[in-house]
Amino acid sequence: MPRLLPRQLLAVFSLAPLLLAGCATGGKELPPANYANSPVVPSEEYTIGPLDEITIHVWRNPELSAEKVRVRPDGRLTIPLVQDIPAVGKTATELQDYIAGELSKYIEQPIVSVIVNTPEGNFTQQVRIIGATAQPASLPYRANMTVLDAMIAVGGLSEFAAGNSAKLIRLNRETGKQDEYRLRLSDLIRRGDASANVMLMPGDTIIIPESRF
Repeated sequence: MPRLLPRQLLAVFSLAPLLLAGCATGGKELPPANYANSPVVPSEEYTIGPLDEITIHVWRNPELSAEKVRVRPDGRLTIPLVQDIPAVGKTATELQDYIAGELSKYIEQPIVSVIVNTPEGNFTQQVRIIGATAQPASLPYRANMTVLDAMIAVGGLSEFAAGNSAKLIRLNRETGKQDEYRLRLSDLIRRGDASANVMLMPGDTIIIPESRF
């Protein structure tokens, strides 16, 4: 193995801190969540997912109504007179319009309302947290949800989590590709650094590795 000259050794040692810093801080970061400057606004309209629990009310026709109906894993549900209604991917308004159209074959001008009692969220509207956390989970996205909200829901980091090496994977809807962002979960949860808290979007995935030492 060739020996390094003193001048080469000096260059290696002088670059080492920069390389380590790059490893520690590399990657894109999202701006901190700032409630003071960000008004609370509705998120994109919710679409029904498998296992959602919904109530369907048909005005003046209680015998056709259905309370606490759970969408089947195949994305369909059944109510009196209408079998195998495709529900997944529809908004509540779209679903009630569809049901009204089907019921119009049996009754005149049905008025239908749909209420989502327990949203589970479809794939594109969930936030997934995997890796070194107390309880990996898929969570229904809710308006103005932050990384801190998600981490509280899954019980925080595990004992051996490398929180500052965590990543957030987000679909870029303009390019169709996935963007990757660095998260500082240890700074956020263990040091209380509010600047490490960022806003989430539907479909985000948080990946938390374990420390190697």
